[in-house]
Amino acid sequence: MFVKGFYHRLSRSRSLTVLLLIAASLGLGVLSLRFAAVLRADEMFDSYFENHWIAFLNLLPCVWLALTLWFATQRAAVAFALSSLLVMGLSIASWFKLQFRNDPLMFEDLLLVKEAGNMSGRYQLFVTKSMLAALAVLLAAVLVLAFLGRARLPWKARLAGVLVLLLCLIPMAKLYTDTDIYTNKTENYDLINRWSTTQVYISKGFVYPFLYSVQSAIDTPPEGYDADEAAATLARYTDADIPENQKVDVIGIMLEAYADFSVYDQIQFNVDPYEEYHKLEAEGISGNLLTNIFAGGTVDTERCFLTGYCDLGSFRSPTNSYVRYFAGQGYTVTGSHPSYDWFYNRVNINANLGFESYNFLENHYGALADGGIAMDRVLFPELINLHERHKAESGKPYFAFNVTYQGHGPYTQGKNDYGVDYVVPGVYTEESQNILNNYFGSIADTNAHLKEFFDHYRASEDPVVIVLFGDHKPWLGDGSSVYAELGIDLNFGDSEEGFRNYYTTRYLIWANDAAKQALGKDFQGAGRDLGPYFLMDELFRQCGWEGPAYMQATRACSETVPVLSVAGLYLENGVLTDTLTKDAELVRQYRCLEYYERKHFRDS
Repeated sequence: MFVKGFYHRLSRSRSLTVLLLIAASLGLGVLSLRFAAVLRADEMFDSYFENHWIAFLNLLPCVWLALTLWFATQRAAVAFALSSLLVMGLSIASWFKLQFRNDPLMFEDLLLVKEAGNMSGRYQLFVTKSMLAALAVLLAAVLVLAFLGRARLPWKARLAGVLVLLLCLIPMAKLYTDTDIYTNKTENYDLINRWSTTQVYISKGFVYPFLYSVQSAIDTPPEGYDADEAAATLARYTDADIPENQKVDVIGIMLEAYADFSVYDQIQFNVDPYEEYHKLEAEGISGNLLTNIFAGGTVDTERCFLTGYCDLGSFRSPTNSYVRYFAGQGYTVTGSHPSYDWFYNRVNINANLGFESYNFLENHYGALADGGIAMDRVLFPELINLHERHKAESGKPYFAFNVTYQGHGPYTQGKNDYGVDYVVPGVYTEESQNILNNYFGSIADTNAHLKEFFDHYRASEDPVVIVLFGDHKPWLGDGSSVYAELGIDLNFGDSEEGFRNYYTTRYLIWANDAAKQALGKDFQGAGRDLGPYFLMDELFRQCGWEGPAYMQATRACSETVPVLSVAGLYLENGVLTDTLTKDAELVRQYRCLEYYERKHFRDS
């Protein structure tokens, strides 16, 4: 009788129930961290607790969730079981996603129910010993709470508890969306490559980076957006086929940090690194490409070009793109980037954009470059080899989009790696002199290989169109110190000169004789200024192709307002302005159409 009475009092102790529930919730958080540590597992797991911010931010939501559910249900075992189902379910889902795709689970993925089902169907799921051990621990905790956590609260106390915990969401929301905390206070780079977004995510656990990803899933529609209106606008157009006799091969090349500095009088060249490039420009259509980025963020320009979108989404699910249009026209769609497939998550996102295959360091170029990143001396001959192999094996037309790595900064400050003074000696500080010589040395080397590349296609009887462009201006010294020394204005918000200096690279659309004959175009002359989101449209216009419905629907904006800068400036009829006049409706329509295209994937 005494034992029974003692158990009754003990199991209904509110303090004990709360303590047991908190302890179990902390254990749940620790188990989640165990499954988050998929890279150098033991060391990574230990690192989570060495950084108190990481531990706190991963454990806190587990405790909050369990307590909230307990106040709501008054069943500690049920509250913990539901918490475990959610936290461990998501943790293990992320573990599997990392195993199969080297990509963690993010909040946006929960919105992609169809894709999640497809993924689970494509991969063979399995149960590990760690999963069974975790399940056993969680079941044991549920049983303990079922027997010893039976306390109840009056309804007023329950309501107060729920309200207090819900109010806690306000400071928690600020905590879990704070960029400084994510970037700096939870920095955990010792065991990872900091340039891999996947590894950065892993380095912070699971619960915390998952909650941080909520904000990136919030994709607000543009002002005046109406899905029915956008659908009706697009319905007025149909995808136009490329005529069979005009299906020339198209090769796109985005050059890393490639910009033409010969336009600046401030630079005194001793040796002209752009000589070969200017010869190519004289043979084609060239113009200014006004990007949205400076000295980094390569994929912004890349994905603008491939989609026709100025405002980019995350591309974490299959996406409408010009790649898919080419595929639908019977083209082989492929490409190359001689660096790592995880960089900018290209291996997954390129698949979502519709590429049938893609060559990275891991699956192709490492073998050609002794296991390292391939420079242009390897890349450009291999692009020819891949194209020739395709022609020998397939009768299909060919679309390839390639991204170089050579030219990537930073550039050596302490010595001249190329041994050539491209800029006049004695004009700049020693550090700036070295940075400039090394940057222009890379440019000159790229241009030498471009010459050989174009020479090949110049002599080819196969019709080929090449579109070539730089992704952004280069890094030139910390804090753009070399730009300052050169006297190049980078105040993009204050003047048109600063804006253009900050964002401008060059593009070139070139066709060999066979392509000119097939298309009935001469591909000569000065190209207009435009943003990368309208570059594919310009390519189609020069080829004489109507293109997909989305391109046709947005062409009026492309022709009238070809630059829609993230800096809030527009190029309207050749005039840079922050206030649109008669073309504001065209821009609104464009932004609505691109949002609709991003949100409504057509599985064709």
